Amino acid sequence: MPRPARKPRRQKPSYSAPALEKGLEILELLAATQKPMTNRAIAERLGRSKGQIFRMVYVLVERGYLQRDAATDQLTLSNRLFELGIRTPRPRQLTEAAVPAMERLSDRTGQSAHLVVVNRGDTVVIATTAGTADVGFSLRLGYRRPALLSTSGQVVIAFQSDAARARLIEEGKAVLEEDLDARALVRRLDRIVRRGHLVAESHDVVGVTDIAAPVLDRHGHAAASIVVPYLTRRGTTAAHGSVLRPLLDTCKEIGAALR
Repeated sequence: MPRPARKPRRQKPSYSAPALEKGLEILELLAATQKPMTNRAIAERLGRSKGQIFRMVYVLVERGYLQRDAATDQLTLSNRLFELGIRTPRPRQLTEAAVPAMERLSDRTGQSAHLVVVNRGDTVVIATTAGTADVGFSLRLGYRRPALLSTSGQVVIAFQSDAARARLIEEGKAVLEEDLDARALVRRLDRIVRRGHLVAESHDVVGVTDIAAPVLDRHGHAAASIVVPYLTRRGTTAAHGSVLRPLLDTCKEIGAALR
């Protein structure tokens, strides 16, 4: 007599948190689009009702994760997630090792310095030190720029494995609003590796020369870069070499502390 068929086991129900899911969808959408959006536009993109989105947005604004433009009623991400991110072990270890060395660099050169990482196609400033000169140039924490268009970003991307470099280039292309000569970019990145640094006119500010070098981990890959925005005063001659050597020494010191 054949045995009765065994009843299939019931799968354990997967737990869901609808409110949390809606909040995460909003944050992820704004991070992906990188453009201000209204409640209505967010609701349409996510396929949810305006009432659902309104309640979630209200909470996210109150908790500081979103910022609302009073004039346009459009929403953007705040630096709240970035601030939480740099408290995690690896970024914290990086900044703890870097900041004292960067302060000595700024004291020695008189110039400000910025510690920069690459995230989702952008550079992000995660630490800054002020120079001792009476005039200086500084970026705020969390400042972002397309990595492929920035001196600091190109330095980080250059010093990667082939696979990591290709991934970072693709992520960088995704945030650009212009075509890019891929072959010219690869040649430029290879030149940066051969030189070990990059000195280039700022993409953003006239009169500023970016002097950047990588902070290398034990595998020889860039965990970050340090960029010094060099200011040349009228009536003086630029002396990039007086900054470059101390910058390279500083990056080497920080890299050694991470190993």
